[in-house]
Amino acid sequence: MGRPWEADPETGFKRRLGKSARELGATSTGPECPDIWELENGDIAVIGRDLTGSLGTRLPDGVSIGPDERLVVIPRRMLVAAKADIPDV
Repeated sequence: MGRPWEADPETGFKRRLGKSARELGATSTGPECPDIWELENGDIAVIGRDLTGSLGTRLPDGVSIGPDERLVVIPRRMLVAAKADIPDV
């Protein structure tokens, strides 16, 4: 039996949720910065720092990271700024 959800590698990017890292002062350099995007299929893509190696060793009980998954961290202010763009359902 397969997983109940799989990421669709064929989908595209629809719209940014919230503000860019530059607008939030979360970067001072080029385009390599955190971001949150709604995909064309409704899923969400998060670009952030991969801390799987460090935080992944200290996960709370009942939490796990699959071999094809990564623990990604973004600035709190980025998610707060995206709140208005995230639908309730």
